[in-house]
Amino acid sequence: MIRLMKRILAVSGSYKRRIQVAFIFSFLKSLLAKAPIMLAFLVLAGFYEGTMSPENCLWYGFGMVICVLLQVVFHHIADRLQSAAGFMVFSDMRMKLGAHLRRMPMGYFTQGNIGKISSVLSSDMVFIEENCMTVLADMMSYIFAQTIMVVFLLFFNLWIGLAAAAVIGIVMLIARGMKKEALHDSKDRQEQNENLTEAVLDFVEGIGIIKSYNLLGEKSRQLTGNFEKSCETNIRFEENHSPWQLWLNIAYGVGAAAIVALSLYLNSQALLSVTFVVGIMLFVFDLFGPMKALYSQATRLTVMNSCMDRIEEIFDEKELPDNGGEAIPEGGNTPEVEFQNVGFSYGEKEVLHGVSFQLPRNQMAALVGPSGGGKSTVANLLTRFWDVKSGTVLVRGKDIRNVRLSDLMDHISMVFQRVYLFQDTIYNNIAMGRPDATRDEVIEAAKKARCYDFIMALPNGFDTMIGEGGETLSGGEKQRISIARCILKNAPIVILDEATASVDADNESYIQKAISELCKGKTLLVIAHRLNTIRNADQILVIADGKIAQRGTHEELMAAKGLYKNFVTVREQSRGWSQR
Repeated sequence: MIRLMKRILAVSGSYKRRIQVAFIFSFLKSLLAKAPIMLAFLVLAGFYEGTMSPENCLWYGFGMVICVLLQVVFHHIADRLQSAAGFMVFSDMRMKLGAHLRRMPMGYFTQGNIGKISSVLSSDMVFIEENCMTVLADMMSYIFAQTIMVVFLLFFNLWIGLAAAAVIGIVMLIARGMKKEALHDSKDRQEQNENLTEAVLDFVEGIGIIKSYNLLGEKSRQLTGNFEKSCETNIRFEENHSPWQLWLNIAYGVGAAAIVALSLYLNSQALLSVTFVVGIMLFVFDLFGPMKALYSQATRLTVMNSCMDRIEEIFDEKELPDNGGEAIPEGGNTPEVEFQNVGFSYGEKEVLHGVSFQLPRNQMAALVGPSGGGKSTVANLLTRFWDVKSGTVLVRGKDIRNVRLSDLMDHISMVFQRVYLFQDTIYNNIAMGRPDATRDEVIEAAKKARCYDFIMALPNGFDTMIGEGGETLSGGEKQRISIARCILKNAPIVILDEATASVDADNESYIQKAISELCKGKTLLVIAHRLNTIRNADQILVIADGKIAQRGTHEELMAAKGLYKNFVTVREQSRGWSQR
């Protein structure tokens, strides 16, 4: 429990002092909560001994009222200090997590971790922020209250105080075993929450395919199975936890009875007065109340520990280094892009082996080859979505690992087949290419991207809200908006994953014109799928099995026998490329 408190304080940042001050008021509240019991004992002792006067009785009553009022005040102050702290702490933590994820290699987001990230954000962090401050406040209050009562008993009678301390020691031993098992079960519980999140995301994202292939029954069974497993995991968690709570309750009851028996025995031996026996009877049944309340929170505490473990796992993931201080020069005679003996692997599987090429300024290089050969990996390494395992990637003679990521991305625009637009206005989706652009510049970029006319036909023009992912627009419309974004950015290097490969003929002509506007005066790295794109390239790199198998112009490669000529011939025969 103390470890959890330290973990929460460690991530509290600027709110740490505020929480620590709240602990002081929690201590005072706990002290005052037990003060009326002690005053009641003194009142009883006064009546028994015949020393109680009306004036004394009035003062004791006044003291009790003051204790209750101060307890309310201190409780209010502690709550004001702590109540919103959990939400503020985890609001900051979400921002830190977002910044951390932004600096992560893209490979992290393609290894089944999306469900984990979603679960941490929507489940783990929410659970802690809603419970941590309440639990921490209660925990400190219970610890303080129990300590005060044991100290009072030790002062009151050494033997009874030692007996109470022994009972607490036994309770802590039982709670230690309960905590160990609960931590294991909490980990299983949170991992199943992650599995359920992944299953729900998979079902929702794939609902179109599921329906079209009539797989609703099969996929529904998978989702239902995860719901059932989550139910079983939670029930098992409670079943495993209940016996420990039973043993704790027995320990409390037996301990209270033992202290009553001990006080009677001491009284029979003339070692304890009747007054003190009555005092023991007065609050013995509340003696272990704070400890009982403390361990009743054990379930939430162990779940919070597991949640913190999962949050820290993500924060412990290694970021891409971004401490470069070099700037990309504006001019010079060096190639715009250069790969020098680059090797790369996904985990243990090496996918690029000694790739080297140069791309001069304002020229176009086309990457072609079989699927899985490494074309997209080359583009991703240029943008530092991943870092090379060996060799060097240079932009204008600078190793991109020695350049700040923000500076590198200012020099690169990307247009891919799969376009993602944010749930926002069309204007903001285009303006994110250059946030400081004027409205006229945004409109001009839309015109160059051939999307101005269809935007103005929408109900609110540029201020029209679009669905998440651009779901309210057609594929061609989304593609043109993404090109407008890149035109506005006006970066000198453009990576183009053939944008017309999966759109209809009507949109293709618009997109081709938009791309022509985008590419004017730019250096192009194109992942090519169509012959009309490849023909115009200054150099063609045929990538197969992670290596550059051939390089040259279209005419040079067609004159030579090899993968490229076979590739083009097959495409012409099967898809009619020669007519495109």
